[in-house]
Amino acid sequence: MRQSQTSSEITVEALPAFSDNYIWKIVSKDNEFVIFVDPGDAQVCIKNLEQHNQQLAAILITHHHVDHTGGVKELVEYAKAKQWPLQVFGPQAESTPCNTHKVQQNDNITIDSLSLTFTVIDLPGHTLGHIAYFADKKLFSGDTLFSGGCGRLFEGTPTQMYHSLQKLAQLPADTLVYCTHEYTLANLAFALTVNPKNEELLAYQKQVNRLRSTDQISLPTSIAQELAINPFLRCSDLAIRTNVAKHFQLPIDNEVDTFAAIRRWKDQF
Repeated sequence: MRQSQTSSEITVEALPAFSDNYIWKIVSKDNEFVIFVDPGDAQVCIKNLEQHNQQLAAILITHHHVDHTGGVKELVEYAKAKQWPLQVFGPQAESTPCNTHKVQQNDNITIDSLSLTFTVIDLPGHTLGHIAYFADKKLFSGDTLFSGGCGRLFEGTPTQMYHSLQKLAQLPADTLVYCTHEYTLANLAFALTVNPKNEELLAYQKQVNRLRSTDQISLPTSIAQELAINPFLRCSDLAIRTNVAKHFQLPIDNEVDTFAAIRRWKDQF
């Protein structure tokens, strides 16, 4: 299973790994150079490079969890044996393998061989140093924003994650979102519990069900799509706030409290 999304300059492909991870492969216009985002499994990446006779130019790491970093060291060694110059980017605030460049909010990183410049966005919440990479109206969001959901709070606070998601909500509506897990159907089942009368959400669930029934990837999503259906981005919605307050039998006074309650509800779902 693999799906490609092409712009005028690059192609993005999903390489499935483990049970539900995606390693994102960004390919240059001339089909020669490659970037991998969050390569948890080196062998998946190496097999793909050799199959297509391509050269690895850079690795982008969003956070330190091993399913996102486990293949980095082997890929660095593979590139060294091939005598390929390789850049490895990772979050300034976290320890990740083989970094050649530690990056943080508003850093711009250019991969010359793909003529592509990414802006780094700090997204504390899932982990304290989590970052995303944004270029060419494409967001590589790691485990912060999922389609219909968001990442668990392993290290950060609800307030941090709420504000991280609000940063992403401000991106252009047609931004494509490349998150790193196939969680969409499970997320939508929960979203409909929180927001059962959302017609766009109901229609989106049918669309995703059709895709997954034939083993097709549900991603990328878009910022516009998520603003319409993702309860974690809709904490100002009165119907959602009312349902959350009813579920917990507590008053909900603001958007951060709404977010925290939805996240707690999802953790128990």
